[in-house]
Amino acid sequence: MTLASGRTATLTVTVGEEDTALAIGSGDVPVLATPRLVAVAEAATVAALVGQLDQGQTSVGTRIQLEHLIASPPGEEVTARAELMHVDGRRLRFAIAAESADGRLVGHGEVTRVVVDRERFLDRVQRGRS
Repeated sequence: MTLASGRTATLTVTVGEEDTALAIGSGDVPVLATPRLVAVAEAATVAALVGQLDQGQTSVGTRIQLEHLIASPPGEEVTARAELMHVDGRRLRFAIAAESADGRLVGHGEVTRVVVDRERFLDRVQRGRS
């Protein structure tokens, strides 16, 4: 694995009824749920790593800091952009910015992921359950 800062990816979603705080249970209003915004941000970080990890490797999220600034109703498009800002061995730190189709900042923050060997990781998970 040889990664350098600057890798980016974007992911655009259209807010659906199933993405709302009301549907997810994180609130009682029909707007984009913060947990769903977090999931879109994380998916953008994963997309930035496609084709970059060695065979047998994957990455897992370890830390998320996200400020959700404005509400997005169903039907609105939200685009999350992830940029790899810092590489420290296996630890990867991404800056995240999510915008509405008209350019308003929906949310921003950081996501930290750690590169792991997929099989060893899953083996440890299974041993921990025994």
